[in-house]
Amino acid sequence: MARTVSIGNQDFASIREWGYFYIDKTLLIREWWENGDSVTLITRPRRFGKTLNMSMVEKFFSVKYHGRADLFEGLNIWQEEKYRELQGTYPVIFVSFANVKERNYESAVQRIGQILSDLYEDHRYLLEGEALSDREKRYFESVSMDMPEVVATMAIHRLSKFLSSYYGRKVIILLDEYDTPMQEAYVNGYWQEMVAFIRNMFHAAFKTNPYLERAIMTGITRISKESVFSDLNNLEVVSAVSEKYGDCFGFTEEEVFQSLNEFGLAGKKAEVKKWYDGFVFGNCRDIYNPWCILNYLDKRKAAVYWANTSSNNLVGKLIREGDKSIKQEFEMLLKGKPLITKIDEQLVFSQLDVNPAAVWSLLLASGYLKAARIGECFESEFGVMEQEYELEITNLEVKKMFCGMISGWFQEKRSDYNDFIQALLLGDVDAMEEYMNRVAFSMFSYFDTGKTPSKSEPERFYHGFVLGLMVDLAERYVLTSNRESGFGRYDVMLEPRNQKDDAIIMEFKVFQPRREKELKDTVTAALRQIEEKRYEAVLLEKGIPKERIRKYGFAFQGNTVQIGAAG
Repeated sequence: MARTVSIGNQDFASIREWGYFYIDKTLLIREWWENGDSVTLITRPRRFGKTLNMSMVEKFFSVKYHGRADLFEGLNIWQEEKYRELQGTYPVIFVSFANVKERNYESAVQRIGQILSDLYEDHRYLLEGEALSDREKRYFESVSMDMPEVVATMAIHRLSKFLSSYYGRKVIILLDEYDTPMQEAYVNGYWQEMVAFIRNMFHAAFKTNPYLERAIMTGITRISKESVFSDLNNLEVVSAVSEKYGDCFGFTEEEVFQSLNEFGLAGKKAEVKKWYDGFVFGNCRDIYNPWCILNYLDKRKAAVYWANTSSNNLVGKLIREGDKSIKQEFEMLLKGKPLITKIDEQLVFSQLDVNPAAVWSLLLASGYLKAARIGECFESEFGVMEQEYELEITNLEVKKMFCGMISGWFQEKRSDYNDFIQALLLGDVDAMEEYMNRVAFSMFSYFDTGKTPSKSEPERFYHGFVLGLMVDLAERYVLTSNRESGFGRYDVMLEPRNQKDDAIIMEFKVFQPRREKELKDTVTAALRQIEEKRYEAVLLEKGIPKERIRKYGFAFQGNTVQIGAAG
């Protein structure tokens, strides 16, 4: 009989006590302990078992769980006597920043204060007896939700000392989702303040802490050393491209297929692989997201589970507000074509607005893209060793999530947007122009953003609009943009999948007052460019008759749009 799947349960003890479905990842304990690293940072996408694994490590080492052999009996780690003797022998500090998702700096610090205050409350027994001095007890009592920042940044360090004094040995520190406050700070505009606060806390907890035995931090991204890990030279970083712990987070294909057999779903292996396979960690390929597999086992149907479990605000912001190269390369990825780019594992959030490689690095770390191939290291022209990565969208689930996200960009003006598409398919230029003006008026500020938005430059709107067309017309057309044909590069081309539909070429131009008297002159220039550059050449080569190729010129002046048709 198949075990019960407990959705959302991240507590190792309750999963084992109740006999819920669990895939054995306890060899992470042995691998980590034998590596001997002082402070280990492990980055993995969300919902990849980071919290459950941290809970497992806590239950294994913590003195609070001394003698709990029942939690580990029958698991891989319990086969070795030396690890049976190690169980329950260390004081452990376990902290999670997963819920630090505040909109301003003051609230974020207060939330962290609340988490630390609750942590101290769990160890209130330290106030009994003589292990702590009167001065230390006063500090202990000063830890609260509203404590000064100088107290908050030292709280983990001081608790390490208190526990070490009480138990007579150094402590293990586990910090889960360390980077959640940093991502929220970037999205909500208080990055610099949060960097300074976290840097001071980490320095005290992990660098200048003589009471520390070892530590593990988990997160989605590796934030640059200069940001929060300055002077932390004892940090071992294990990213998605590192070989360490490759199969410890996420399910291997063998584990997934065994699970399907257990649940009587052996015939669904191809479907599950199509939807959820694709993650790569170091040398371990064919890794599956545990959240997806658990939900599939429970609900017995394929759906978008992982990609919809939490906010994709940062991902959407980066693609929506990115420059034209970001949107063009993203269009290519949606079509199943790989992107060749450099990747920087040390994410610098300040670079996200100006460096496309930083955006792709974040999407890779977050699991939305996978490294299909990693090139050899080479020396750049500046003497720096670099690597190129061949990136692809991770799997079908992620692709569906992206398509839904793009459609959502037009949700507020969905009626006008759909009406525009209908008018486009019917060739009704007047209706196209009417609907396009309404869409552009409401959407310009949404796409033409960044630090210096300009309504005279519609590129961000245009490329976001192209992605929207691509998603909504995917069943009827193959959409391409900025590709060579004839003697130049067209803006948008819609190649019909059905012989009954016309092909469509669109050219977008911005009104140039020095060269053009009115907006209709810009329309004429756009149509003339289509003819002079012979953009229809690629369609004619594919056997589409000239009379079935429609050509439209779009002219922009601010958020006003005028459209003209050739012939």
